Amino acid sequence: MGVVITVAPTGPVATKADNPHLPTSPEEIAEAVADAYRAGASVAHIHLRDEHQRPTADLDTARRTMDLIRARCPVLIQLSTGVGLGVPFEERERLVELRPRMATLNPCSMSFGDGEFRNPPDKVRRLAARMRELGVKPELEIYDTGHLDACLTLWKEGLLAEPLQFSLVLGVRGGMAATADNLLTMVRRLPPGAIWQVIAIGRHNLPLTAMGLALGGNARAGLEDTLHLRKDELAPGNRPLVDRAVELARGLDLPLAGVEETERLLGLPDRKA
Repeated sequence: MGVVITVAPTGPVATKADNPHLPTSPEEIAEAVADAYRAGASVAHIHLRDEHQRPTADLDTARRTMDLIRARCPVLIQLSTGVGLGVPFEERERLVELRPRMATLNPCSMSFGDGEFRNPPDKVRRLAARMRELGVKPELEIYDTGHLDACLTLWKEGLLAEPLQFSLVLGVRGGMAATADNLLTMVRRLPPGAIWQVIAIGRHNLPLTAMGLALGGNARAGLEDTLHLRKDELAPGNRPLVDRAVELARGLDLPLAGVEETERLLGLPDRKA
């Protein structure tokens, strides 16, 4: 069974002032994704920005970005419905109407740095139901221990289809600290048959990604999760971070999953993107 590598090229927080190599326009994002695909990524986790680099859920921007990516490579597109802290939930949830192969589903509200990430329970249920209706696979983002319980409740209510796909996010201020103990705790609590990856923020990205791979998880890489390739050295783009994740997997003698294998592993609905 191959390892799924996901590229997260942009994110909702950083700008080019933080790292000039951060892709923010649809064209830049598409080029970064295509380069990551050539390096071994089979999934692209996409945040959208407007012309001022602000997070946006604009459907035209999303559609253009998806079209540009598809014109360059067959990577599986996963749209973020988290978008950005200032974007209303009602705007964020409309992104699934574009029917990407996958989209994020954030189960709980939480403090997020100096802001608030709002995901009201009734609206999360509504979004989960709509995603299942449209055949959009949820990527369940777990920022704290109780978020897993919320996802398992949605599963028991029939709103989520197996295999459940989790991202264990460590290192966001307001969520779980980026420690080996926290990662082990969450992995032990996952239901049988779950697919999962580690998202470790900042300087914790490399060691916890390696640990996650050793424990049987998948990996995510890109400027959303860390702006640096190593201490005091900005990453010169997404490709070196993806290359690093690929090298970790190969160093553990783990084969990479291509797009078709990733579709099977994640249980994606059988339809064209």
